[in-house]
Amino acid sequence: MKLIKQEISEKDGYGLVLLRPEEPEDMWHVYNLVTVGDELLASTYRKVVTTSTTGSTKSEKRKINLKLQVIETDFDPQEGTIRVKGVNIEENKFVKIGAHHTIELEINRNFTLIKPCWDTIYMERLKLSCDVSKKADLAALIMQPGLAHLCLITSHMTVTRAKIEKSIPRKRQGRSGHDKAIQQFYKACMTAIYNHIDFNIVKCVLIGSPGFFKDDFLKYVRDNAIKLDMKKLHFNMSKFVTCHSASGHKHDLKNVLENEDVQRVVQDTTAADEVRVLGEFFKLLNDSPDQAYYG
Repeated sequence: MKLIKQEISEKDGYGLVLLRPEEPEDMWHVYNLVTVGDELLASTYRKVVTTSTTGSTKSEKRKINLKLQVIETDFDPQEGTIRVKGVNIEENKFVKIGAHHTIELEINRNFTLIKPCWDTIYMERLKLSCDVSKKADLAALIMQPGLAHLCLITSHMTVTRAKIEKSIPRKRQGRSGHDKAIQQFYKACMTAIYNHIDFNIVKCVLIGSPGFFKDDFLKYVRDNAIKLDMKKLHFNMSKFVTCHSASGHKHDLKNVLENEDVQRVVQDTTAADEVRVLGEFFKLLNDSPDQAYYG
């Protein structure tokens, strides 16, 4: 996230920040920054009806700047967008004061957030979201024959970067097409890793599957990275780590990250700290429920 402007009073904490989200995790921080009662200034589109001198009317969408008082927020992590519902508090040519409107915040679109008080919690969140060193340094490919999910795991959320699906015929004697389909599936998974993972940031790539499927996939990567002109995979093979996953569905990633052997491997990544703390919390909730609460 890029902090373009900051004007916050040291006396009472009232002030504004001008921000530009630049990647999916930034939207998670924005969702936690924008709360009911805040004021949000951003551009949006609204259908405007104009009347000509002859009396004919025309409806068109126009880009306008609106200042809303926030009444509700809704976050879609898959699309990386936040819908902010609010009441217009600054009249303009097209929208009256008091009119309800929804502004959609998305990556690479500036917005201004005004809070009556930027307390220490919000300031810490703001500082964290604008720290370029806090990046997704752990990736995982959870796979089974015909299905795989490639995820980037940050300290705050898991972002699905690619879902790979392919019909795999059953393995039969003769020419069933099974082996060829598997090879094509491996290539699609390999291409997804090549396109979506920045090895300058990512320290570890977990490859999880039932049985030996993960090992066969890694062998395919080793044998074909140079042939398919994906040299950065060849030079970063040391970052790939295999582990057991019950399936290729995304929800099984949670069990993979809770595995003690996996935690030892990824202990230098930011996500590992989050998994450890969450595990401690649930243990406390189970052993001593009077000391642990969430909501």
